[in-house]
Amino acid sequence: MSALSYAYFPGCVAQGACQELYLSTAALAQALDIELIELKKAACCGSGTYKEDSQLLEDTVNARNIALAESLNLPLLTHCSTCQGVIGHVDERLKTAQENDPAYVEQINTLLKKEGGCSPYQGTGEVTHLLWVLVGKYGLDRVKEKVTRSLSGLKCAAFYGCYLLRAQDTLPHDDPFNPTSMEQVFETVGATPILYPGRTQCCGWPISSYAPKESFSLAGKHIQAAIAAGADCLVTPCPLCHLNLDSRQPEVEKVIGQSLGLPILHLPQLVALALGVEPQKLGLDKHVVSTRSVLAKL
Repeated sequence: MSALSYAYFPGCVAQGACQELYLSTAALAQALDIELIELKKAACCGSGTYKEDSQLLEDTVNARNIALAESLNLPLLTHCSTCQGVIGHVDERLKTAQENDPAYVEQINTLLKKEGGCSPYQGTGEVTHLLWVLVGKYGLDRVKEKVTRSLSGLKCAAFYGCYLLRAQDTLPHDDPFNPTSMEQVFETVGATPILYPGRTQCCGWPISSYAPKESFSLAGKHIQAAIAAGADCLVTPCPLCHLNLDSRQPEVEKVIGQSLGLPILHLPQLVALALGVEPQKLGLDKHVVSTRSVLAKL
């Protein structure tokens, strides 16, 4: 079967603070024979902040991102739930506007034309997340066939976060309030899913810059709940969630007055481990909270 191909939108965080996500996505794509054509000219999605100044700004920037993928005649794929939520919602809004308010879409395309050499937004593409590709387009049966290192004995708790589940009107392959897709992935690679309160709630990252105590208290509550439920690690499809749960975990511990030490994995790291990719190729040594306890279970 020929390789699946995607216009790859890695986003900012995976190329900066969470470079291990960039590494592990590339390793997983190679293991699954998925072709990723990186959108080098893409801009930051804005993480929901552009619209605080102007909805037109958010729509124009992300219409351009989508148009870059459309020009390749490929779906846009990201491994960031926040990017998925923002870009996917813009795509939904503009597709609706093509029918109900075509002048607005024309306004955006006029702005894109002024940039020079930028294709117009056409509304012919698809915006998808790595999780939806694994569960839907690629298929978990095919993933299971490629498992060479079963993660049997590893207890994984999903942290879905906000954007992936509820930022768009239409959610593929899952229920926004009672999701199971991450848990299906865990079972596919041999791990045991752990359910706990908070897995579909906010990690606290959006308020961390101006209300750090409240942000870290929220993150700590989720981590404590996962530990109490018996999790060996949390697994998230969002690098911003990863930042608050992993890189800020020492600060979280200070705020809640309790040691935690729970490893936080990116989704492609977990799956790639099961497919036999060596840990050093997945950046598992780049986390703030050590992942050695996870590797010891394998």
